[in-house]
Amino acid sequence: MPSLIPGYNYDIFISYRQKDNKHDGWVTEFVENLKGELESTFKEEISVYFDINPHDGLLETHDVDESLKEKLKCLIFIPIISRTYCDPKSFAWEHEFKAFIEQATKDQYGLKVKLPGGNVTNRVLPVQIHELDNEDRKMVEDELGGHLRGLEFIYKSSGINRPLLPKEENPQDNLNHTNYIDQINKVANAIKEIINAIKQYNPEHEEISQEVTKPMSAPRKNHKTTIIAGLVIVLVLIVLGFLFAPKLFKPSGEIEKSIAVLPFNLLSDEPDKQYLADGMMDAITLHLSKIKDLRVLGRTSTEQYRNPTITLTAIGKELDVSYLLEGSFQKFGDSVRLIVQLIKTGKEGHVWANNYDRSWKNVFSVQSEVAQSVADELRAVITPEEKALINEIPTANLTAYDFYQRGLEEKTKYQLDSTTNKNSIIKADALFHEALKYDSAFAKAYTGLAWIYWEKHYWESYLSANFLDSVLYLCNVALSYDPKLSEAFTIKGDYYREMEEPEQAIKEYTKALKYNPNDYMAYIGKGITYRDFDFINSIDNFLKAESIYRGPFLVELYKRLGDVFGETGFETKAKDYYQKAFLLSQDSALYFGFFSILKFYYQSYDSACILLEKAYSLAPNYPNIHWDWDLGYWYMLADKHEESLYHFKKWLEGNRSTNSFEKLLGSHRIGWAYLESGYKSEALDFINNQISYCQKMIETGRVYGSNERIYYDLAGSYALIKEKEKAIENLKKYYDNLSAPSLWMTSSVKHDPLFESIQNDPVFQQIVRDLELKYQQQHERVKKWLEENDML
Repeated sequence: MPSLIPGYNYDIFISYRQKDNKHDGWVTEFVENLKGELESTFKEEISVYFDINPHDGLLETHDVDESLKEKLKCLIFIPIISRTYCDPKSFAWEHEFKAFIEQATKDQYGLKVKLPGGNVTNRVLPVQIHELDNEDRKMVEDELGGHLRGLEFIYKSSGINRPLLPKEENPQDNLNHTNYIDQINKVANAIKEIINAIKQYNPEHEEISQEVTKPMSAPRKNHKTTIIAGLVIVLVLIVLGFLFAPKLFKPSGEIEKSIAVLPFNLLSDEPDKQYLADGMMDAITLHLSKIKDLRVLGRTSTEQYRNPTITLTAIGKELDVSYLLEGSFQKFGDSVRLIVQLIKTGKEGHVWANNYDRSWKNVFSVQSEVAQSVADELRAVITPEEKALINEIPTANLTAYDFYQRGLEEKTKYQLDSTTNKNSIIKADALFHEALKYDSAFAKAYTGLAWIYWEKHYWESYLSANFLDSVLYLCNVALSYDPKLSEAFTIKGDYYREMEEPEQAIKEYTKALKYNPNDYMAYIGKGITYRDFDFINSIDNFLKAESIYRGPFLVELYKRLGDVFGETGFETKAKDYYQKAFLLSQDSALYFGFFSILKFYYQSYDSACILLEKAYSLAPNYPNIHWDWDLGYWYMLADKHEESLYHFKKWLEGNRSTNSFEKLLGSHRIGWAYLESGYKSEALDFINNQISYCQKMIETGRVYGSNERIYYDLAGSYALIKEKEKAIENLKKYYDNLSAPSLWMTSSVKHDPLFESIQNDPVFQQIVRDLELKYQQQHERVKKWLEENDML
């Protein structure tokens, strides 16, 4: 069967060493699985050349059969790259791999073709089944003329380096976390991308483009007329430039100075040393992040591209950056080797590259040198203060640094997936402590421990008098050794936000951003803090976080933006961000959940319940989401007490193991459902528990205790038991403490059945009117800001 493209004999040529297929038939099975995947990927039938008994072990002088040369006339060449493939004496290497590259370079499409997105890809599509030695990798890259970007079918664990099997017995032990079926799909998709690019190739267009640039003859004109005409054109261009240049060129300038550092490869067959390569990547990323003139995405944004299956241009587009930094690292004895290359997405090849062979004791100088070289290539302005920060040495003890890097690796694993890597936080804790044994003044190790303490002890110490005191103490110790440590200020900001000290929290976040302008966590912290009293600053900081973050928290960040737009009365923008969250997560349960929130904001409680029921039916056991609680609450607002009680009971049943104070949160609403259903005694228990809980929160000064919402819940609880004066008193406190009422806060007072007993009270009605006025003022303020920033 001929190729899809006239003049070619096959679409795909599979090249391999016979010994890689001899014993277990791995290559044969791969080809069969790929053919099946191609059938479901292409409408047309794709022709594949695969010789089940290939020549092998022949010398370079062997006379290649002419028929093979014809079979090599194909669109895509797939070499199965193994530990034995890269052998100059092998038939596959010399007469297939190298022969195809030479032949394709000379044909009408060339070895490299431009993809629809603008990136350039190679018609050689390597499938890698082993990690290669440095010499073999260099052989492949020398022939390809660039970095080896093979689709990996490698099973890696301690001491193991073998091909990935279709049915693995212990897939969880694979350090690459690759799935055979998914990798087959990725190969088929890559093939489709290349073939589509070849189909769209248009040499006539390129010739026309070149012709346009040729000088054209023209009749001679009066010299004076030419000068006048030229001056007029220049004047027009100056005026247009004055009017439009700021808008046209400012965004592109910002994009030009945006970069993401992709996960570094380890140049050795030692999976347990990957943390060294990751540590080098983290350090260089952090150095770049300290430069205000750059927009830098952190590791949690790029970890998803550890084994990329898409082009660099596609990665750049997904991350919204113009530059990518790739690297490879190896430590052997007291020496290190670092290979880095800076790539401008959408362009073929790298714009800068360098090799660093240094002593391990000079590792910090290498990190700062690379960061400053990259910044120079991007023409970023580095202030003297930023340069000093980049050149700082975190510790003089390399053993302490090694333990810290291991701890940081475990911490990152936990951040990326706390369910799968739940033991990583325990390992990180021990490793940070070990680092401090070798350097008791190692500031970063203290902030690592502060973060771990927060994660491990937040809820168990929530009502204690010394809630999170250890976190504050550890951060202050870190800052005593390094007064410019941005991560310590970010954690302190989180601490003061929890303590309901917003002004101090903002100060801490601002300090963090002074020393690391690309700290997305500080921007998120500021966005959350401002949300209680300044919607504009909340939106602004969430948007800044979004511009430098593309990690697993992005769905939640989109939701927060959707929430704040919904709360301020901008339904369309809220929908846009909820839609973004859905497209990213592809989670229908979350989709219905998000839009039920929007219905809730706009008092469409019946619709909100219907949407939330859909979400519940799709994912009844969704982690960290209490569908039953929300359904109980929203059915309550819809004045459906039977449905409300049903879901509240289910929520209580499912949370028997949680801390008692968590169950008390909103228990007055459960009391309402019992009261409306005729269970007065049970209702009073829940309502009185809520009152006691609120008072306890006020005494301890927890977030909920100092927040104005506590007074809302107290007012509702007292209104339920007909203590009118106390209800009105606390509702006044709620209003007085409410700096920026949201849409749902304003409407909930009017519709909340908690206040049925006082709704006709003149004071209550005046509070409602004042809330509506205060909300409208906030809405107009946000609207004006959005218009000024071209966001409406």
